[in-house]
Amino acid sequence: MPFRGRLFYKSTDMQKFPLPGHRCAALGFSLVLLWFVSAADAGEGAARAAQPPSILLCLADNWSWPHAGAYGDKAVRTPNLDRAAREGVLFTHAFCASPSGSASRAAMLTGQAPHRLEQGANLYGFLAKTFPVYPELLESAGYTVGMMRKGWGPGDFKAGGRARNPAGPAFRTFPEFFKSVPAGKPFCFWFGSHDPHRPYDRGFAIRSGMKPDLVVVPPCLPDTPEVRSDILDYYVPIQRFDREVGQMLKVLEAAGRLDNTLVVITGDSGWPFPRGNANLYDAGTREPLIVRWPAKVSGGATRDEFINLTDLAPTFLEAAGLRPPPEMTGHSFLGMFTRTPCQCAQGRPRLSSARRPDQGISLRPQPPAGPMARGGPGNVEGSWPLRRLRQFANQGFDPRPPRRPGNGEVVRALLRETSGGRTLRPA
Repeated sequence: MPFRGRLFYKSTDMQKFPLPGHRCAALGFSLVLLWFVSAADAGEGAARAAQPPSILLCLADNWSWPHAGAYGDKAVRTPNLDRAAREGVLFTHAFCASPSGSASRAAMLTGQAPHRLEQGANLYGFLAKTFPVYPELLESAGYTVGMMRKGWGPGDFKAGGRARNPAGPAFRTFPEFFKSVPAGKPFCFWFGSHDPHRPYDRGFAIRSGMKPDLVVVPPCLPDTPEVRSDILDYYVPIQRFDREVGQMLKVLEAAGRLDNTLVVITGDSGWPFPRGNANLYDAGTREPLIVRWPAKVSGGATRDEFINLTDLAPTFLEAAGLRPPPEMTGHSFLGMFTRTPCQCAQGRPRLSSARRPDQGISLRPQPPAGPMARGGPGNVEGSWPLRRLRQFANQGFDPRPPRRPGNGEVVRALLRETSGGRTLRPA
Protein backbone atom coordinates (compact mmCIF):
# COMPACT_ATOMS: atom_id res chain seq x y z
CA MET A 1 0.00 0.00 0.00
CA PRO A 2 1.54 3.38 -0.97
CA PHE A 3 2.30 5.95 1.70
CA ARG A 4 -0.34 8.71 1.74
CA GLY A 5 1.18 11.14 4.15
CA ARG A 6 -0.16 9.47 7.29
CA LEU A 7 2.11 8.30 10.07
CA PHE A 8 -0.20 5.40 10.99
CA TYR A 9 -2.58 3.27 8.97
CA LYS A 10 -6.19 3.02 9.86
CA SER A 11 -7.48 -0.33 11.09
CA THR A 12 -9.62 -0.61 7.97
CA ASP A 13 -6.53 -0.22 5.86
CA MET A 14 -4.83 -3.06 7.68
CA GLN A 15 -7.79 -5.33 7.15
CA LYS A 16 -7.94 -4.57 3.44
CA PHE A 17 -4.21 -4.63 2.78
CA PRO A 18 -2.27 -6.57 5.46
CA LEU A 19 1.41 -5.79 5.44
CA PRO A 20 3.94 -8.51 4.51
CA GLY A 21 5.64 -7.96 7.86
CA HIS A 22 2.39 -8.60 9.66
CA ARG A 23 1.93 -11.87 7.80
CA CYS A 24 5.50 -12.94 8.61
CA ALA A 25 5.02 -12.15 12.28
CA ALA A 26 1.83 -14.22 12.43
CA LEU A 27 3.47 -17.09 10.59
CA GLY A 28 6.52 -16.96 12.85
CA PHE A 29 4.35 -17.02 15.96
CA SER A 30 2.45 -20.04 14.62
CA LEU A 31 5.67 -21.91 13.88
CA VAL A 32 7.06 -21.18 17.33
CA LEU A 33 3.82 -22.36 18.94
CA LEU A 34 3.84 -25.50 16.80
CA TRP A 35 7.44 -26.20 17.83
CA PHE A 36 6.59 -25.89 21.52
CA VAL A 37 3.59 -28.22 21.15
CA SER A 38 5.65 -30.77 19.19
CA ALA A 39 8.48 -30.60 21.68
CA ALA A 40 6.06 -31.11 24.55
CA ASP A 41 4.48 -34.11 22.82
CA ALA A 42 7.89 -35.58 22.02
CA GLY A 43 9.06 -35.02 25.57
CA GLU A 44 5.95 -36.64 26.97
CA GLY A 45 6.35 -39.60 24.58
CA ALA A 46 10.00 -39.99 25.49
CA ALA A 47 9.14 -39.85 29.17
CA ARG A 48 6.51 -42.58 28.69
CA ALA A 49 8.99 -44.71 26.75
CA ALA A 50 11.62 -44.22 29.45
CA GLN A 51 9.27 -45.32 32.22
CA PRO A 52 9.81 -48.94 33.31
CA PRO A 53 6.91 -51.12 32.25
CA SER A 54 4.42 -52.71 34.55
CA ILE A 55 4.39 -56.52 34.34
CA LEU A 56 1.33 -58.76 34.27
CA LEU A 57 1.83 -62.52 34.15
CA CYS A 58 -1.34 -64.49 33.37
CA LEU A 59 -0.63 -68.12 34.21
CA ALA A 60 -3.03 -70.96 33.44
CA ASP A 61 -2.87 -74.24 35.38
CA ASN A 62 -2.37 -77.34 33.16
CA TRP A 63 -2.83 -75.61 29.80
CA SER A 64 -1.12 -77.06 26.73
CA TRP A 65 -0.14 -75.78 23.32
CA PRO A 66 -1.96 -75.30 20.92
CA HIS A 67 -5.29 -74.88 22.72
CA ALA A 68 -6.20 -71.28 21.83
CA GLY A 69 -7.80 -69.68 18.82
CA ALA A 70 -4.55 -67.82 18.03
CA TYR A 71 -2.91 -71.21 17.37
CA GLY A 72 -5.68 -72.33 15.05
CA ASP A 73 -7.79 -74.39 17.48
CA LYS A 74 -11.37 -73.97 16.24
CA ALA A 75 -13.07 -75.75 19.13
CA VAL A 76 -12.15 -73.24 21.86
CA ARG A 77 -13.14 -69.56 21.89
CA THR A 78 -10.43 -67.27 23.25
CA PRO A 79 -11.10 -63.76 21.87
CA ASN A 80 -9.03 -61.93 24.50
CA LEU A 81 -6.00 -64.17 24.11
CA ASP A 82 -6.35 -63.89 20.34
CA ARG A 83 -6.43 -60.10 20.59
CA ALA A 84 -3.29 -60.12 22.74
CA ALA A 85 -1.58 -62.28 20.10
CA ARG A 86 -2.64 -59.94 17.28
CA GLU A 87 -1.33 -56.95 19.19
CA GLY A 88 1.81 -58.70 20.38
CA VAL A 89 3.99 -61.72 19.67
CA LEU A 90 2.88 -65.35 19.47
CA PHE A 91 5.55 -67.93 20.38
CA THR A 92 5.18 -71.44 18.99
CA HIS A 93 7.93 -73.37 20.79
CA ALA A 94 7.76 -72.47 24.48
CA PHE A 95 8.35 -75.18 27.08
CA CYS A 96 8.02 -75.29 30.85
CA ALA A 97 11.05 -76.35 32.88
CA SER A 98 9.13 -79.19 34.52
CA PRO A 99 5.74 -80.79 33.80
CA SER A 100 4.88 -80.44 37.50
CA GLY A 101 3.23 -77.37 39.02
CA SER A 102 5.47 -76.44 41.96
CA ALA A 103 8.74 -77.13 40.15
CA SER A 104 7.62 -75.27 37.03
CA ARG A 105 6.45 -72.24 39.00
CA ALA A 106 9.62 -72.24 41.11
CA ALA A 107 11.68 -72.22 37.91
CA MET A 108 9.66 -69.27 36.53
CA LEU A 109 10.04 -67.28 39.74
CA THR A 110 13.75 -67.91 40.23
CA GLY A 111 14.85 -68.13 36.60
CA GLN A 112 16.69 -71.33 37.51
CA ALA A 113 16.40 -74.94 36.40
CA PRO A 114 14.40 -77.02 38.91
CA HIS A 115 17.24 -79.38 39.81
CA ARG A 116 19.13 -76.42 41.33
CA LEU A 117 16.26 -75.52 43.68
CA GLU A 118 16.61 -78.30 46.27
CA GLN A 119 13.16 -78.90 47.82
CA GLY A 120 11.74 -76.42 45.28
CA ALA A 121 11.85 -79.17 42.66
CA ASN A 122 9.28 -81.25 44.59
CA LEU A 123 5.53 -80.96 44.18
CA TYR A 124 4.83 -80.65 47.91
CA GLY A 125 8.18 -79.27 49.02
CA PHE A 126 9.17 -75.68 49.72
CA LEU A 127 11.13 -72.96 47.96
CA ALA A 128 13.90 -71.82 50.30
CA LYS A 129 14.27 -68.09 50.90
CA THR A 130 17.90 -68.35 49.82
CA PHE A 131 16.67 -68.45 46.21
CA PRO A 132 15.81 -64.91 45.02
CA VAL A 133 12.57 -64.55 43.04
CA TYR A 134 11.85 -61.86 40.48
CA PRO A 135 8.83 -60.28 42.31
CA GLU A 136 11.03 -59.55 45.34
CA LEU A 137 13.81 -58.15 43.14
CA LEU A 138 11.33 -55.87 41.37
CA GLU A 139 9.80 -54.83 44.68
CA SER A 140 13.25 -53.79 45.89
CA ALA A 141 13.52 -51.65 42.75
CA GLY A 142 10.31 -49.75 43.55
CA TYR A 143 7.62 -51.93 41.97
CA THR A 144 4.30 -52.60 43.69
CA VAL A 145 3.84 -56.38 43.63
CA GLY A 146 0.91 -58.70 44.18
CA MET A 147 -0.74 -61.95 43.19
CA MET A 148 -4.13 -63.62 43.19
CA ARG A 149 -5.22 -67.25 43.48
CA LYS A 150 -2.47 -69.79 42.79
CA GLY A 151 1.05 -68.45 43.20
CA TRP A 152 3.91 -70.81 43.86
CA GLY A 153 2.44 -74.14 44.92
CA PRO A 154 1.22 -76.54 45.98
CA GLY A 155 3.64 -76.68 48.88
CA ASP A 156 4.46 -74.87 52.11
CA PHE A 157 6.26 -71.59 51.46
CA LYS A 158 6.57 -70.93 55.21
CA ALA A 159 8.74 -74.04 55.54
CA GLY A 160 11.26 -72.29 53.29
CA GLY A 161 11.56 -69.33 55.66
CA ARG A 162 9.21 -67.07 53.70
CA ALA A 163 6.52 -64.88 55.24
CA ARG A 164 4.42 -64.83 52.06
CA ASN A 165 4.03 -66.69 48.81
CA PRO A 166 7.09 -66.19 46.55
CA ALA A 167 4.78 -64.76 43.86
CA GLY A 168 3.90 -61.80 46.12
CA PRO A 169 1.30 -60.65 48.64
CA ALA A 170 -2.18 -62.07 47.97
CA PHE A 171 -5.18 -60.05 46.77
CA ARG A 172 -8.75 -61.21 46.17
CA THR A 173 -9.11 -59.47 42.81
CA PHE A 174 -7.01 -57.57 40.31
CA PRO A 175 -9.02 -54.31 40.72
CA GLU A 176 -8.37 -54.50 44.49
CA PHE A 177 -4.64 -54.77 43.82
CA PHE A 178 -4.67 -52.08 41.15
CA LYS A 179 -6.22 -49.58 43.57
CA SER A 180 -3.18 -50.06 45.82
CA VAL A 181 -0.73 -49.05 43.05
CA PRO A 182 0.35 -45.39 43.37
CA ALA A 183 -0.28 -43.26 40.29
CA GLY A 184 2.57 -43.50 37.81
CA LYS A 185 4.31 -46.29 39.71
CA PRO A 186 5.06 -49.61 37.94
CA PHE A 187 3.57 -52.82 39.25
CA CYS A 188 4.24 -56.52 38.94
CA PHE A 189 1.21 -58.80 39.24
CA TRP A 190 0.94 -62.59 39.11
CA PHE A 191 -2.47 -63.89 38.06
CA GLY A 192 -2.37 -67.61 38.82
CA SER A 193 -5.61 -69.09 37.53
CA HIS A 194 -6.80 -72.50 38.71
CA ASP A 195 -8.08 -73.15 35.18
CA PRO A 196 -8.08 -75.48 33.29
CA HIS A 197 -7.06 -77.87 36.09
CA ARG A 198 -9.38 -80.80 36.77
CA PRO A 199 -12.02 -81.71 37.95
CA TYR A 200 -14.57 -80.83 35.26
CA ASP A 201 -18.35 -80.96 35.09
CA ARG A 202 -18.63 -84.05 32.91
CA GLY A 203 -20.55 -83.37 29.71
CA PHE A 204 -21.13 -79.68 30.48
CA ALA A 205 -19.45 -78.48 27.28
CA ILE A 206 -21.74 -80.47 24.98
CA ARG A 207 -24.80 -79.48 27.03
CA SER A 208 -23.79 -75.83 26.59
CA GLY A 209 -23.60 -76.19 22.81
CA MET A 210 -19.88 -76.74 22.12
CA LYS A 211 -19.27 -78.89 19.05
CA PRO A 212 -17.35 -82.17 19.46
CA ASP A 213 -16.72 -82.44 15.70
CA LEU A 214 -14.37 -79.41 15.94
CA VAL A 215 -12.07 -81.16 18.42
CA VAL A 216 -8.71 -82.37 17.12
CA VAL A 217 -7.94 -85.56 19.04
CA PRO A 218 -4.17 -86.20 19.29
CA PRO A 219 -2.98 -89.55 17.90
CA CYS A 220 -2.00 -90.80 21.36
CA LEU A 221 -5.64 -90.78 22.51
CA PRO A 222 -8.55 -92.89 21.23
CA ASP A 223 -10.92 -90.88 19.06
CA THR A 224 -14.20 -91.68 20.80
CA PRO A 225 -17.24 -89.56 21.79
CA GLU A 226 -16.18 -89.80 25.43
CA VAL A 227 -12.68 -88.44 24.70
CA ARG A 228 -14.04 -85.62 22.54
CA SER A 229 -16.48 -84.68 25.29
CA ASP A 230 -13.71 -84.70 27.90
CA ILE A 231 -11.50 -82.45 25.76
CA LEU A 232 -14.41 -80.03 25.33
CA ASP A 233 -14.89 -79.99 29.11
CA TYR A 234 -11.20 -79.02 29.36
CA TYR A 235 -11.86 -76.15 26.93
CA VAL A 236 -14.61 -74.67 29.14
CA PRO A 237 -12.21 -73.42 31.88
CA ILE A 238 -9.78 -72.19 29.20
CA GLN A 239 -12.58 -69.92 27.99
CA ARG A 240 -13.14 -68.77 31.59
CA PHE A 241 -9.40 -68.00 31.86
CA ASP A 242 -9.69 -66.00 28.64
CA ARG A 243 -12.58 -63.94 30.05
CA GLU A 244 -10.67 -63.14 33.24
CA VAL A 245 -7.60 -62.06 31.29
CA GLY A 246 -9.87 -59.80 29.23
CA GLN A 247 -11.31 -58.23 32.38
CA MET A 248 -7.84 -57.36 33.67
CA LEU A 249 -6.83 -55.85 30.35
CA LYS A 250 -9.98 -53.69 30.42
CA VAL A 251 -9.06 -52.35 33.87
CA LEU A 252 -5.63 -51.35 32.58
CA GLU A 253 -7.03 -49.88 29.37
CA ALA A 254 -9.55 -47.74 31.26
CA ALA A 255 -6.72 -46.41 33.44
CA GLY A 256 -4.47 -45.66 30.46
CA ARG A 257 -1.88 -48.18 31.72
CA LEU A 258 -2.30 -50.96 29.17
CA ASP A 259 0.20 -49.95 26.49
CA ASN A 260 3.18 -49.78 28.83
CA THR A 261 2.30 -53.03 30.61
CA LEU A 262 4.30 -56.09 29.57
CA VAL A 263 1.61 -58.79 29.47
CA VAL A 264 2.73 -62.43 29.31
CA ILE A 265 0.16 -65.23 28.95
CA THR A 266 1.24 -68.84 29.32
CA GLY A 267 0.74 -72.08 31.28
CA ASP A 268 2.68 -73.88 33.99
CA SER A 269 2.53 -77.44 32.61
CA GLY A 270 0.68 -79.65 30.15
CA TRP A 271 -2.97 -80.58 29.94
CA PRO A 272 -4.40 -83.21 32.35
CA PHE A 273 -4.63 -86.10 29.91
CA PRO A 274 -2.53 -89.24 29.32
CA ARG A 275 1.00 -88.31 28.19
CA GLY A 276 0.27 -84.74 29.29
CA ASN A 277 0.79 -83.27 32.75
CA ALA A 278 3.64 -84.93 34.71
CA ASN A 279 5.11 -86.40 31.49
CA LEU A 280 8.02 -85.17 29.41
CA TYR A 281 6.19 -85.42 26.11
CA ASP A 282 5.25 -82.24 24.28
CA ALA A 283 1.72 -82.55 25.68
CA GLY A 284 3.21 -82.24 29.16
CA THR A 285 5.78 -79.51 28.54
CA ARG A 286 4.93 -77.42 25.47
CA GLU A 287 3.06 -74.25 26.41
CA PRO A 288 1.20 -71.43 24.72
CA LEU A 289 3.10 -68.16 25.06
CA ILE A 290 1.79 -64.71 24.13
CA VAL A 291 3.66 -61.46 24.84
CA ARG A 292 1.99 -58.06 24.49
CA TRP A 293 3.72 -54.70 25.07
CA PRO A 294 2.58 -52.05 22.56
CA ALA A 295 4.97 -49.42 23.92
CA LYS A 296 7.86 -51.52 22.62
CA VAL A 297 6.42 -54.35 20.51
CA SER A 298 4.80 -54.23 17.10
CA GLY A 299 1.82 -56.54 16.88
CA GLY A 300 1.14 -59.55 14.70
CA ALA A 301 4.50 -61.30 14.92
CA THR A 302 5.04 -65.06 15.31
CA ARG A 303 8.33 -66.45 16.62
CA ASP A 304 9.47 -70.07 16.34
CA GLU A 305 12.54 -69.92 18.59
CA PHE A 306 12.85 -72.29 21.54
CA ILE A 307 11.85 -70.60 24.81
CA ASN A 308 12.13 -72.13 28.26
CA LEU A 309 9.88 -70.52 30.85
CA THR A 310 12.88 -70.05 33.15
CA ASP A 311 13.60 -67.23 30.69
CA LEU A 312 10.65 -65.20 32.02
CA ALA A 313 12.37 -63.97 35.21
CA PRO A 314 15.48 -62.51 33.52
CA THR A 315 13.27 -61.06 30.77
CA PHE A 316 11.11 -59.24 33.31
CA LEU A 317 14.17 -57.93 35.13
CA GLU A 318 15.83 -56.71 31.95
CA ALA A 319 12.62 -54.99 30.83
CA ALA A 320 12.63 -53.16 34.18
CA GLY A 321 16.22 -52.05 33.64
CA LEU A 322 17.72 -54.49 36.15
CA ARG A 323 20.56 -56.95 35.69
CA PRO A 324 19.49 -60.58 36.28
CA PRO A 325 21.42 -62.31 39.09
CA PRO A 326 24.27 -64.53 37.87
CA GLU A 327 22.68 -67.65 39.38
CA MET A 328 19.79 -67.46 36.93
CA THR A 329 20.16 -70.19 34.30
CA GLY A 330 17.41 -68.66 32.20
CA HIS A 331 18.24 -65.97 29.67
CA SER A 332 16.29 -62.87 28.74
CA PHE A 333 14.52 -63.11 25.39
CA LEU A 334 13.57 -59.42 25.45
CA GLY A 335 15.43 -58.84 22.20
CA MET A 336 13.29 -61.39 20.38
CA PHE A 337 10.28 -59.10 20.53
CA THR A 338 11.77 -55.61 21.06
CA ARG A 339 14.70 -55.86 18.59
CA THR A 340 17.18 -54.91 21.29
CA PRO A 341 20.39 -56.81 22.07
CA CYS A 342 19.84 -59.68 24.49
CA GLN A 343 21.51 -62.82 25.79
CA CYS A 344 18.84 -65.07 24.32
CA ALA A 345 21.00 -68.02 23.29
CA GLN A 346 24.41 -67.34 24.75
CA GLY A 347 26.08 -69.89 26.93
CA ARG A 348 23.27 -72.41 27.31
CA PRO A 349 22.73 -75.64 25.38
CA ARG A 350 19.39 -75.66 23.65
CA LEU A 351 18.01 -78.96 22.42
CA SER A 352 15.17 -78.81 19.94
CA SER A 353 13.31 -81.67 18.33
CA ALA A 354 10.02 -79.80 18.37
CA ARG A 355 9.84 -79.28 14.61
CA ARG A 356 9.58 -81.96 11.97
CA PRO A 357 11.41 -85.17 12.95
CA ASP A 358 13.99 -84.66 10.23
CA GLN A 359 14.74 -81.12 11.43
CA GLY A 360 15.76 -81.71 15.03
CA ILE A 361 18.59 -79.40 16.01
CA SER A 362 21.10 -79.58 18.84
CA LEU A 363 22.61 -76.15 19.51
CA ARG A 364 25.64 -76.26 21.79
CA PRO A 365 27.23 -72.81 22.09
CA GLN A 366 30.65 -72.68 23.71
CA PRO A 367 30.09 -72.23 27.46
CA PRO A 368 31.72 -69.09 28.84
CA ALA A 369 34.07 -68.88 31.79
CA GLY A 370 32.69 -68.71 35.31
CA PRO A 371 29.69 -70.68 36.60
CA MET A 372 28.99 -72.10 33.14
CA ALA A 373 32.55 -73.29 32.56
CA ARG A 374 33.19 -76.96 31.91
CA GLY A 375 32.58 -78.94 35.07
CA GLY A 376 30.81 -76.01 36.77
CA PRO A 377 27.30 -76.23 38.20
CA GLY A 378 25.68 -74.71 35.11
CA ASN A 379 27.45 -76.87 32.52
CA VAL A 380 25.45 -79.77 31.11
CA GLU A 381 28.26 -82.31 30.93
CA GLY A 382 29.60 -81.44 34.38
CA SER A 383 26.24 -81.17 36.15
CA TRP A 384 25.24 -83.59 38.89
CA PRO A 385 22.01 -84.76 37.13
CA LEU A 386 23.88 -85.72 33.98
CA ARG A 387 26.59 -87.54 35.94
CA ARG A 388 23.87 -89.52 37.69
CA LEU A 389 22.09 -90.25 34.39
CA ARG A 390 25.44 -91.36 33.01
CA GLN A 391 25.79 -93.82 35.87
CA PHE A 392 22.21 -95.03 35.49
CA ALA A 393 22.59 -95.63 31.77
CA ASN A 394 25.86 -97.50 32.01
CA GLN A 395 24.84 -99.58 35.02
CA GLY A 396 21.46 -100.53 33.53
CA PHE A 397 19.62 -98.71 36.34
CA ASP A 398 16.22 -97.18 35.68
CA PRO A 399 15.91 -93.92 37.69
CA ARG A 400 12.13 -93.83 37.30
CA PRO A 401 9.74 -95.79 39.54
CA PRO A 402 9.04 -99.45 38.61
CA ARG A 403 5.55 -98.53 37.39
CA ARG A 404 7.20 -96.72 34.47
CA PRO A 405 9.65 -99.29 33.09
CA GLY A 406 11.51 -99.38 29.83
CA ASN A 407 13.09 -95.96 29.71
CA GLY A 408 16.71 -97.10 29.65
CA GLU A 409 16.95 -96.38 25.94
CA VAL A 410 15.41 -92.94 26.50
CA VAL A 411 18.06 -92.11 29.09
CA ARG A 412 20.85 -93.35 26.83
CA ALA A 413 19.43 -91.35 23.91
CA LEU A 414 19.34 -88.25 26.09
CA LEU A 415 22.96 -88.79 27.03
CA ARG A 416 23.98 -89.22 23.41
CA GLU A 417 22.17 -86.03 22.41
CA THR A 418 23.58 -83.90 25.23
CA SER A 419 27.10 -85.15 24.54
CA GLY A 420 27.08 -84.41 20.83
CA GLY A 421 26.66 -88.06 19.87
CA ARG A 422 29.61 -89.37 21.93
CA THR A 423 29.23 -92.40 24.19
CA LEU A 424 29.53 -91.30 27.79
CA ARG A 425 31.33 -93.45 30.37
CA PRO A 426 30.61 -93.65 34.09
CA ALA A 427 31.82 -90.62 36.03
